[in-house]
Amino acid sequence: MVKKNFWEKLKKPFYCLAPMADVTDVAFRAMMAKYGKNPANKNQVVFWTEFVSADGLCNKTGRKNLAHILKFSKPEKPIVAQVFGANPKNMEKACRLISKLGFDGIDINMGCPDKSVVKQGAGSALIKNPQLAREIIQAAIRGGNGLPVSVKTRVGFNKEEIDTWIPALLAEDISALTVHARTKKEMSKVPANWNYVKRVAELVRASGKNIPVIGNGDVKDLTDAKEKIKKYGSDGVMVGRGVFGNPWFFSGQDINEISVKEKMSVLIEHIKIFDKTLLKKSDKNFSVMKKHFKAYINGWAGAKELRNKLMLTETAKDAVTILTSSKNNLI
Repeated sequence: MVKKNFWEKLKKPFYCLAPMADVTDVAFRAMMAKYGKNPANKNQVVFWTEFVSADGLCNKTGRKNLAHILKFSKPEKPIVAQVFGANPKNMEKACRLISKLGFDGIDINMGCPDKSVVKQGAGSALIKNPQLAREIIQAAIRGGNGLPVSVKTRVGFNKEEIDTWIPALLAEDISALTVHARTKKEMSKVPANWNYVKRVAELVRASGKNIPVIGNGDVKDLTDAKEKIKKYGSDGVMVGRGVFGNPWFFSGQDINEISVKEKMSVLIEHIKIFDKTLLKKSDKNFSVMKKHFKAYINGWAGAKELRNKLMLTETAKDAVTILTSSKNNLI
């Protein structure tokens, strides 16, 4: 029984920050919340954590090592914790733990194509095992202590399987459904086919269930998100790669209108938060931060040279020093 289903209170359309490993950590989300999810922004935005292993949360060492994934701040709410796994007992235990941390919802990853995840029978592997997928959902609901449980998945494993896979999910009491508009086999090698999202939305409506459908795949900006919602009939859109280097994404502000100085100032802020929340506690290493350099630092004369300098740094302090000097030298 869902006690507090925030999905029912969300104004449509709404927008979601996709769960991306070593990207959507607490530092990245802090930036997204400050610059794209501020009170002046009337767009409804839901954040996801990076995905976390249910099996890992079920032992003391694993919980300690994974705890940083489940950290969040109040401005990020509503926020959903995403978990993956193929063991119903561990899924129930993990969700029971998550339910005590203040999250607004729990999401089960049934779409990750990563080989190590698929080998465990988790992520997109569950598309091939609908019965186990249903047991995993049931376990998450039991452990979730009334939190709404949603699912993020793909349209099939080796081929499109919407008509068999989606009804299996709808047979359970899920509160929302995110559909990545590609199969596992396609990875991100082909353009997302949003006609698949439309078909899923139609299936959900035909089921008579009030389950929000969230489309995912190749969303360029907020205008594109709104157009896709209108054209393909989803209730919301989830954005992944489109937010790289753009914490202003959900505000609707054009990234091309952000000055170079401001981009550099925000990157400095991002690095400092990453250092404070993750580096100094040894939860992550500095190389994780480097993937953001290319996203922030591009599109102007001298960007490549500055980026190359940043890629050679080994500490947050060094990166901040270079960025501060470069910013101050701008006319």
